[in-house]
Formats: sequence, C-alpha cells, structure tokens
Amino acid sequence: MSGNIPDNGGTAGETTPFPTATREEWRALVARVLTKSGKDTDELDAPEDLLTSTTYDGIRVHALYDRPGPDAGLPGSAPYTRGSTPAGTLPHGWEIRQLHRTPDADAAVAAIDEDLAGGVDGVWLRVGDGGLPVHQLPQVLDGLDLNRHAVTLDGTDPDAAAALLRAARDQDIADDVVFGNLGLDPFFGSADEDAATVLHRTARLAAEHGRSRPWLRTITVDASHVHDAGGTEAQELGVAVGAGVSALRALLGAGLDLATAANQMEFRFAASADQFLTIAKLRAARAMWARVAEVCGVPEHARGMRQHAVTSAAMMTRRDPYVNLLRTTVACFAAGVGGADAVTVRPFDDALGLPDRFSRRIARNTQLLLLRESDLARVLDPGGGSGYLEDLTLSLRDTGWGYFQEVERAGGAAAALDSGLISGWVDDAWERRRANLARRIDPLTGVSEFPDLAEPEIGREPAPATPPLRGGLTPRRYAEEFESLRDRSDAHLRATGKRPRVFLVTLGSLAAHNARASFVTNLLAAGGFEAVNPGPLADAASATAAFADSETTVVCLCAGDEDYERHASDTVRDLRARGASHVMIAGGSDLPPGVDTRLTRRSDVVAVLTELCDEVGVAP
Repeated sequence: MSGNIPDNGGTAGETTPFPTATREEWRALVARVLTKSGKDTDELDAPEDLLTSTTYDGIRVHALYDRPGPDAGLPGSAPYTRGSTPAGTLPHGWEIRQLHRTPDADAAVAAIDEDLAGGVDGVWLRVGDGGLPVHQLPQVLDGLDLNRHAVTLDGTDPDAAAALLRAARDQDIADDVVFGNLGLDPFFGSADEDAATVLHRTARLAAEHGRSRPWLRTITVDASHVHDAGGTEAQELGVAVGAGVSALRALLGAGLDLATAANQMEFRFAASADQFLTIAKLRAARAMWARVAEVCGVPEHARGMRQHAVTSAAMMTRRDPYVNLLRTTVACFAAGVGGADAVTVRPFDDALGLPDRFSRRIARNTQLLLLRESDLARVLDPGGGSGYLEDLTLSLRDTGWGYFQEVERAGGAAAALDSGLISGWVDDAWERRRANLARRIDPLTGVSEFPDLAEPEIGREPAPATPPLRGGLTPRRYAEEFESLRDRSDAHLRATGKRPRVFLVTLGSLAAHNARASFVTNLLAAGGFEAVNPGPLADAASATAAFADSETTVVCLCAGDEDYERHASDTVRDLRARGASHVMIAGGSDLPPGVDTRLTRRSDVVAVLTELCDEVGVAP
C-alpha cells in the first residue's frame, strides 16, 4: 500500500510511501496485545487464531483479510452477486415498504395514509389470520392510488388476491401496467393444508394472472420464517432457493414459460443486526439463484432475484425496546448495502403488539435518513471487492448450496417442509443459539446485559395471533427466556410489593470487590432480581450481621481472590447458620464448602436464575 501523506520528516510537497507491513509484523503486534490481556500465545504459531470466530453455519471469520476476494463480476452480470441489474437501486434507492397487520380497516387506512404521506413507497398488508380480515380488504384498497403505490399482500387466500385485482380494475388500471405482489405463499403459510396442495393451487393462480400482467408478481418465497424460527443464514439461503426451484417447476407445469415463471417470484429474507452476515447473505442468494436459473434454462435477462429484506423479528425485544432502534437501523443499513430491492423496517415496539404512530414514523424515517441524508443508495455494491465480504459471501453461498441440495434430495421444498427435515435443521441451530444466549455469549443489550429494573412499562394494543406455520417452524425471539424471567419478577413485585432479592457479600475493599459485585448485579437484574449491596464488609461477622437485615435467604459472595482465601469458608459457614438457603460465589478458583453455585462469564444465566426463582417462590 502506498499513500501521498508526507511523513513527519518530510517537507511540504514531498510524498513518502507508507512502509509495507508484513503479516509476520502484524502477527507479532497481535501476540503482544493478547499477552497483555492475559492470553498465553507462546505456543501458538498463529496467535490471531484467538481472535477468530465461527458463525452458526460453521464458517470461520478471521481477524485479518489481507488479500483481494474472489472476482464477483459486475453489477447486473453473472453471477449477479453484486446486483441483479446494472443500475441496482439507483437513482432513487430501494422501495420503502411498510408492514400493516391491524385487524381493523379504519385503523389500517389511517396508518397507511400517514405512511404514504411520510415517504413510504409500498404497502405490505398481512391479510387473513394474523392480520386484516379478507372481507375488509376492499375498504383499505379503495383509498389507495394503485397507479402510484405498490401493494404487497401476505398470505395464501385467493380471495385477497382477487380483491386486489378488482381494485386495480375499478381504478381503470390496465392489466399490462398493474404492479405489486399478490403475495401468495405456497410454502410457509398456515399449517392447515399440506404444502404440495397449496403449491399446486398457487401455481394455477399465478399462471392465470402471469401471462397478462407482466409487472405483477404473484408468489412470495418467504424464507425469513427460517431465520425467525432460529435458523442460520445458510439454512435460510438453502430453503429459499429450494422453494424457488419448487415454485418454478410448479409454474412450468401450470403452463408458463421459464422467463414469465421466474418473474412471478419475490424472495423475502431477514436482515439482522449482524450487518456483514446480512450483506453477504443477500449477495450469496442472488448468486445461487442465478446459477439455478442458468441450469434451468431461464433466459439471461430473467435470472435476477427480486429481494425483499425485512428486519429480523427474532432480534426484537419487549424489554428496553428502544434499543430495537439501533438493531433495526443496522439491519436496514445492511439490507441496503446488500442490494435489497425493497426493505421493511419493523417498528421498535413490534414485539409488544401493534405499533403506534410514533414507532411507525421512526421506522420509515430510519430508511429515509439512510436514503436521503446518508445517500446510501448512491453507490452500487459498496462492499464489493472487500476480501472479508467476498470470502464470507462465497462461504455462505457454498454452505447454503449444501442445504439446497438436501431440499432437492428430499423431493423439493414442500416435501422437505412436510417431512420435518427443515424444522429439524432449524431446531438444532436454535438449541445452539439458545445455549449461547443463555450464557450471554450472544449478549442482548437491555435484556441480558445492562437491564434496567426500573424501566417504565410500554403498553400496546395486542397484535392478532398468527396461526402455526407449516412444517413445524416455530417463531422465536432471542430475548424470550430472559423476558419470561422478568415477567415472573414483575408479577412478584405486584403481588408482594418487592422484587426477589439476593444479598451481596462484598468482602474487602471497594476496589477489591466492585468488579465482581457489578458483574453479579447485572447478571441478577437480567432475571428481575434486585441485588442488595451493603458496601465493604471486613469479615464473616460483619457479613452475617448485614445479612440479617437483607430480607432474603439467597446470598452471593463478591470479593477478590485474596479475600476469598481468608474469609470465604468462615463466611459461608456463618451465613448458613443464619438461614442462607442458597449460596453463590462470583468467580474464584476454588469452591468453598457450602457454596451451591459459581457464577462466571460463561454461566448458564437462564438456568441459574430459573432455579433461584423456583427456590424463593417466584411463581411462573
């Protein structure tokens, strides 16, 4: 690498290239920093391996990428990694699409009017179970200018699709210019019917409308359900492409040609707060679909994948919900950089129920700020060429391709869903993720880390219940186990006037015990427990005296290792004699007699707090 910045010894106008840094020099610096942080690097040939992480798909993410990534081509050309069209979303950016799931037509009309006036381009309507009743859909569509605003439906009900087409005819919109998406989902809809039956019916409807309405899409392949059930990025990719191939076959069987059939589909993916995985996933999805389309004989102009990215429902929290603003902003940024054609940002109160006016406004303004003020869409594939991003894209593509092949071997997406193959993958991934969430390896700000027991409650109108998904996929949220514990604590507070408590035995000076006391206080609050901190305690006698006034029988020792060695055994013995029913210790190398639980940075916090709730009588 070279530059044009004068070095400190140069004179004005002189330029000096930056010195070339070797990997060995960088490695030596890494080893030095790791050694200072307490890591033993003496026996390691590559100390940077300590900085390597692994995704839930088993993909290794390295600390340094010092070589160019594989050639990904140009936007609009094979393999379409960098975009489905040469111009991408230029010059105006992606479609800002807002989700509406209220069961009341009047409320939906008012909310949609506000959104459109506030800068939203497209309306996404959940119709049927979990959203607006089908018979109220005409009332909502009546006030929409379908010449200007795209409407995307969500469901499998053919009556909803018919209502949208009638509304277009009533507005004198010719079939060859009507646009939007009927949103028929033959795979991930209600579990009332098997996927194969719904796919056959959907294909016939798509064929009926696809020939005369070239700008109207009829099918949504909603792979975001895989993510929101706890699945991995590669699983989402494999299922999406597998479902797309199954839909393509069904459409051909219904009489459509390859180009028209491919144009009937829009693919929906989840965008999470892991920005690089989201960017790489969207890029990998386009490459995978382009390869499938090529092998199937789809004409080159029709091989692009139409993508709708929606911010992850799984990452949304009910506790400290304003942190969701940060999560959705990062996810929206990643969706835009990843090349999504349409983006939906969930309101920050999405997990609490139906959003209010303020949260809908913030959701749409998140996109407007990124598009209009940050000019995010003015650069095509800004991550293209990054060694890290290109490598991650390629790894996701290859891993996702393996899942796609398994879907094909199972007989296609419908068979893979109905047999439980897909839910089996997802459940396995969820159990691994759940374990990391419980141990706070995957921290949740405001929930498992830095919770606020005094946060004010935010009330929202309940959202309509959604029916079970086909294939046994169960929607999950990362925060749900911690939030269940907090709910138990809140109920206990209402019933008794106080929260469950743990007495902190803070032995020694403030400097000696403060770090561990702060760690335990944060950990306990994640489950709704209040930590009683008496301040510095000199010895066992002062600890037991303070414990007598704590109004709890659960204690946790927090001290430095030297104070543990001097006082822990006597203190535990005396606390037990004074009625302590459960004794914990923060850190430490040895477990003194009488201690039930050691708390460390890798403890299963959910299990520990659940046990405490049961022990002190906090009702489920």
